[in-house]
Amino acid sequence: MKLCVIPARGGSKRIPRKNIREFAGKPIIAHSIAAAQRTGLFDRIVVSTDDEEIAAVARQYGAETPFLRPADISDDYATTNMVVKHAIAWHREHGFPVEYACCIYATAPFVQARYLREGYESLARHADKQFAFSVTSFPFPIQRALRIRGDGALEALAPEHRLTRSQDLEEAFHDAGQFYWGRADAYLEDAVLFSPVSLPVLLPRHLVQDIDTLEDWRRAELMYAAAREDLAD
Repeated sequence: MKLCVIPARGGSKRIPRKNIREFAGKPIIAHSIAAAQRTGLFDRIVVSTDDEEIAAVARQYGAETPFLRPADISDDYATTNMVVKHAIAWHREHGFPVEYACCIYATAPFVQARYLREGYESLARHADKQFAFSVTSFPFPIQRALRIRGDGALEALAPEHRLTRSQDLEEAFHDAGQFYWGRADAYLEDAVLFSPVSLPVLLPRHLVQDIDTLEDWRRAELMYAAAREDLAD
């Protein structure tokens, strides 16, 4: 079976209650649930939470909450992999033979069903790979990055590239922070995500925004309003 896991703990600090804060007319987690539903891929869409209010909102928008997440994987130090492993193990212990699991972040309102389907199809085609997840390109060559020194002055992180033409520099990518398809056994065995066992699902930069601060949230709202034509699956 194919399991969707949406982590959504109640103790967010920088943006209180951010997983159910309203975004574009509905709780932000509802966007992730809806994208998962539109794929038509998942046997179960489960929200893993330690919070009864979040669980109620998740059920209102069509997700399942068959368990409340244990306290030992609900604090500031719990990793995404811990949460997904718990959900997979819980389902297997209750008779659900999970083969693939996809983690979708609760605060990923730009996530699209078409890219979720692309990730699954890519992983299913490549038997030697363990994960497929969303990435996007850096808008500026990372080889030209700068640092501010302790004395307040600037210096190049890679001084050997100070005179290299930008078109001659290798393009670099980063985790888009939306979704992570994986084989269930790879999650359970703690396979390394950022490694050659993974495949990229390349997203356009205008559909990617990490949301950790109120400034991020406002930027995401503006981007979402501008990108509505591209958000239709």
